[in-house]
Formats: sequence, structure tokens, C-alpha cells
Amino acid sequence: MKREGFKSRLGFILVSAGCAIGIGNVWRFPYVAGENGGGIFVLLYLVFLLCMGVPVLTMELAIGRASKKSIVLGYKTLEKPKHKWHIHGWFCILGCYLLMMYYTTVSGWMVGYFFKFSTGTFKKNMNAEAIGNVFSELLSSPVEMGIWMVLTVVLGFFVCSKGLQSGVEKISKFMMSALLVLIVVLAVHSIVLPGASKGLGFYLIPSMDKVKEIGLGNVVTAAMNQAFFTLSLGIAAMEIFGSYMSRDNSLPGEALRISALDTFVAIMSGLIIFPACFSYGVQPDQGPSLIFVTLPNVFVNMSGGRVWGTLFFLFMTFASFSTIVAVFENIISFCIDMFHWGRKKAVLINGIIVLIASMPCVLGYNVWKNLYLIGGRDVLDSEDFLVSNLLLPIGSLIFLIFCTTKFGWGFDKYYEECNAGRGIRFAKWLKPYFQFVLPILILIIIIQGLI
Repeated sequence: MKREGFKSRLGFILVSAGCAIGIGNVWRFPYVAGENGGGIFVLLYLVFLLCMGVPVLTMELAIGRASKKSIVLGYKTLEKPKHKWHIHGWFCILGCYLLMMYYTTVSGWMVGYFFKFSTGTFKKNMNAEAIGNVFSELLSSPVEMGIWMVLTVVLGFFVCSKGLQSGVEKISKFMMSALLVLIVVLAVHSIVLPGASKGLGFYLIPSMDKVKEIGLGNVVTAAMNQAFFTLSLGIAAMEIFGSYMSRDNSLPGEALRISALDTFVAIMSGLIIFPACFSYGVQPDQGPSLIFVTLPNVFVNMSGGRVWGTLFFLFMTFASFSTIVAVFENIISFCIDMFHWGRKKAVLINGIIVLIASMPCVLGYNVWKNLYLIGGRDVLDSEDFLVSNLLLPIGSLIFLIFCTTKFGWGFDKYYEECNAGRGIRFAKWLKPYFQFVLPILILIIIIQGLI
């Protein structure tokens, strides 16, 4: 059976960027930037994105494009006889399932808040306690959380059931285009608020005092972490889109375009959040509370706040849902390749698996709220720890070793695949950097995550 491909180059870039752009871009990047010296952090982040993120992204795409298969069969196609690199492919797919076990719940929160703002749950001049209670009530209700999670899963698999071009590519083009328009409108609105300049200063102006306070080493490692995790590398979420690519364009050029879109959304998110928070005298907090408590507190005090809140959570829904559709497509494609299932069968079976597997995260905030797993973490944080601290960085290191050493595919074959087509190419002199420096940088991230 002929493998489906993308209808257009723009479709490939928007779907791949949609996979990379997620909830972490929107709340994590702005907060970490503000806490780590603003402009200095942003500059270091861009350097590490070019030095670490882009090379590893080309490796995932190269394995996919050279093999034209999902990850396990991709490894089998490229590895030497009797080698066992393909075992890592199974861990990649496990990582995709594990990511979806909690990401579907968090995406459901976004849909829930879009619904709450659009129907008037948040009223003008609500106090901070009442706003906080809305989020607490959502978490304490397994039924409400379950409904939003199920809706997210069903819609995600429905889109994938339509195929790559008619489903994933078509919907991702619409969502990503709408997301980019929304983010610009929201950012412009925040920047022109009275007192917004303080928020811009907090976010973008380099602060040596903060760097001295935190320590330059900590700022560097925070930037390295953010640059590495922003592209969702290490679990073959990107490899699958490489398998649908043509060889018309070089991989470094395509990786730069994906990274640029991902970074644009991250930086623009800060331009939405910080000016608005400072304009209304609200101190931005870290983590989920920034999105679900702090920002609603800003919107209810804002002129036209119901509209702006609705638009913001529509943007957040698109950001999270684009990742879900992309990862679901990877899981479905894997089952089609490995087990020779039809797409509809793969959608149905995986839909049931993901629905069941997502329930512990939903129940972890209410029925199982006293259940603590890895290092005293709750269900969601335990699942996130396994993906973010283990599977993503270790997986990226394995991709790197496979693509750049004689024990795997080999640097020359990777290099040839990488530079095939028009556009930006990697220079041959980068080989020692890929083989010796990049593995050390990724090892630092792995050790940090475990400490």
C-alpha cells in the first residue's frame, strides 16, 4: 500500500510545529524567562535551540524520511543486521501513550475554561477566591473532568480517522492559522493596556541583578532545559512526520522553520501574559495556577474581559489540541505499519486504550487525590516525570548515537539524508560537535532531571 504524504510543504511545517507547540510554551516559557533575567534567558534559549534542538529534530526527521516508516520499522530498515536499535522504538511509542495519559486531561481543562468564559461563568469583578474556587471545583469533579477529557480524545481520534491529508493536515492548517492570528491579537491587546510597560520590562529587559541573584549557571541550565524540551523530541513524535515528507527540501531548513514557529508562539505568549498581569497588579505565578487562576483574575477585571478570556482559552485549546492530533497520528501510523490494521481499526482500538489509560489522571485529583507515586508526586506529575525527565532526554540521546556513530546508522548516511534537497545544509565540520559535545549537553539535562 502506497504511503500517504503531505499535500503541501506548508502542511508539513504547520502539523510538525503544532506537535511541538503545546501548553508548556504558553505558561512555562514566559514564567521561566521572567524568573531567569528576562532578555538574557531568551537569548540563551535561542542559542541552545539552535545548538541542541534543531540537530536532534533533524535526526528524528531523517530516520522517518529515509525509512518511510513509523519508528520501530524505521529503526529496523536502517539498523545493521542483528542490531537491536528498534527496541528503543517500542519505548518511543510507550512514551506517546504515556504523554497522552495526562495531556488529554490538561487539554480538557482548556476546553472547559473556553466553555466557562464563553457562557459567562466568570463574571465581571469576581473576587480572587471565587475565581480560584472555579478551578478547585473542576479538579474535585471526576464527572466534569471526565467529560472534557473524553470530548478531547474522541475529537482527536475523529480527526485522525479522516487520514493524513483530509484530517490531520487540514485541521492542523486551520488550527495553527487561527492560533497565530489569535496570539497576535491577544498580544497587541495586552501591550496597549495601561501600565503594560512594567510587564514588558520584567519579561524582556535583561536583568543582571536577577542573574547574580539566581546564578549564571542556573540561568544557563534553565535555558538549556527549555530549548531542549520545547520541541517534544525523544519519543518519535516528530519522526512520523519525517516518514510522510518528500526529499525536495533539506532537513536543517525545515527544522529551523518548525523551531521558529514554536519559538514565536512561546515568546508571544509572554507578551500576552506579563503586560496583562502587571497592568492589573497581579503577580504572575508558576504552573497551572498561572493559566487557571491568575489570568482569569486579570480577565474579569478587564474591559471586555469575557471576550478576551474566551479568545485566550480558544488559543490554548488549539495549542494543546494540535499536539494531541499529532501524537494520535503517530500511534495510529505505528499500528497500521506494525500490525497491518486499517486506519479505522487502529483509530477504534487506540481510542478505547487512550480513554481507559487517561482515567487515572482524571481521578488523581479527586477519588485518588491521596495517591502519591514517584517521589511523592500525584498521578499527573508522576506521568509527566517519566516522559519529561526520562523518555524525552534519554530517547534523544539514543537518536543522536544512532545517527552519528558507526554502531548505528552512521554519520555519513544521516548527513546525506539530512542535506538532501534544497535549502540550508549542515557543514561536514560539525561531525565532532554532534559526536562528542552534543551527547554531553544531553547527559547534563538527564542528570539534572533525575537530581
